[in-house]
Amino acid sequence: LVSSLATLEGDEAFEASLLGHAEEVAQERISDDELIFIRGPKARTASSIVLRGANDVMLDEMERSVHDALSVVRRVLESRRLVVGGGAVETALNVWLEAFATTLINVFLPEVAALQSSREQLAVAEFAQALLVIPKTLSANAAKDSTELVAKLRAFHHKAQTNVQLQHLKWAGLDLEEGDIRDNRVAGVIEPLMSKVCCASNKGGI
Repeated sequence: LVSSLATLEGDEAFEASLLGHAEEVAQERISDDELIFIRGPKARTASSIVLRGANDVMLDEMERSVHDALSVVRRVLESRRLVVGGGAVETALNVWLEAFATTLINVFLPEVAALQSSREQLAVAEFAQALLVIPKTLSANAAKDSTELVAKLRAFHHKAQTNVQLQHLKWAGLDLEEGDIRDNRVAGVIEPLMSKVCCASNKGGI
């Protein structure tokens, strides 16, 4: 955007390389505002989204929804990696960490190992339980039985991590519409990896 034609010498000049191109530039009236629409530009560096609604309350809600959607797209582009949503990641980590906690034993100092391993196991176990807050909250917000659903989801991920032939169950996540478990990768319920990493780091104080 060129805001001024003035040069450092006080003259006015305009370089041809700065001239843009658009298929149409039109002034249109929307509600009480006069807007200038630039359609079909060669360089698509930015776009405007015009929201129209019956009242201010509806427009505010639409604006929040569009902002949230654009934030998700930005996160995905920044992360460049996706994970399955619906509580799948948190539940898989919960199952893995609970199994990992049982291996925290210091074999070189037996008299200290009991104290050290118990402390580490408790910390890992508490962190694993904290991860289940996500699927439990999702279930509760959908007016589903969180205890039953999360227990079933943990069973799926336990089978996926202990049985090679059932590794396809690692994509299992919550189906909050039917109140059941489903393959959320097939269902298209995905999230950017960056969000999960930030969430896990905040929970663990990393």
